[in-house]
Amino acid sequence: MKKILVPIDFSQYSENALKVAAKIARKNNSEIHLLHMLEIPSQMNDAVSSGVQIPEIMLFIKKAQEKLQETEEKAYLQDIKIAQHIKFEGAFSGILSFVKENKPDLIVMGSHGISGIEEIVLGSNTEKVVRLSEVPVLVIKKDTTEFKGEHFVFASDFSEEIKKSFQKMLDFTQIFDAKLSLLMICTPNSFKTTALAEKIIHDFAAEFKLKNYSINIYNDTNIESGIINFSRKTNADLIGLSTHGRTGLAHFFIGSVSEDLVNHTARPVITFKI
Repeated sequence: MKKILVPIDFSQYSENALKVAAKIARKNNSEIHLLHMLEIPSQMNDAVSSGVQIPEIMLFIKKAQEKLQETEEKAYLQDIKIAQHIKFEGAFSGILSFVKENKPDLIVMGSHGISGIEEIVLGSNTEKVVRLSEVPVLVIKKDTTEFKGEHFVFASDFSEEIKKSFQKMLDFTQIFDAKLSLLMICTPNSFKTTALAEKIIHDFAAEFKLKNYSINIYNDTNIESGIINFSRKTNADLIGLSTHGRTGLAHFFIGSVSEDLVNHTARPVITFKI
């Protein structure tokens, strides 16, 4: 994990994410790429792309460069290699295009979470990145003041299709030498006996060289509530999930546990694309 992307809008949320990214970078000798998005009126796009210097845009660029430099000089970033980037795009599309062009190993994003009609109609930039990013996304919530990473809950159905993403998750846990809780949630709509659920997880885990881990079965009314309640009960530092990246009508009707958790839990969430 040598290249970490941190989208930054200079809010407290993005600074919380940057502090976590700095901790990961120190442990893994990674470089951090700060990305700031400048959204400009559509009629100015052609002028900017052709190199025309518009005074208003040049002022925005200068201010952004100054803020990025101030950020890079923060004490918690001392001795970490930093690269600064400014893109003229919307936040969501700009982040994904940067990922495609620069291939970071991890995205660390801040999020304040949303709920109700705002979530249904608009979603959030963080939620959209979680849904579509090909690289792991670590979402840091507004209340995250200290990130330990010592207890990692990985919730899954432990099917064959998640094995590749599970290996990526293991690589991440090794950075913090974390205790790993493998978790299956049983609900009224997806009930399994304890014996069957334990066998599924045990058989899955047997294919990997796991050391400090436990097998856990938790019953709840739905998967999202089960993950949140188990993580609260065990005082987990981080929740890990694999995500399908559904889009369109499939996403609207089926929803996504990953995106729901990003919005509704106070704990950091990391997602790995299947």
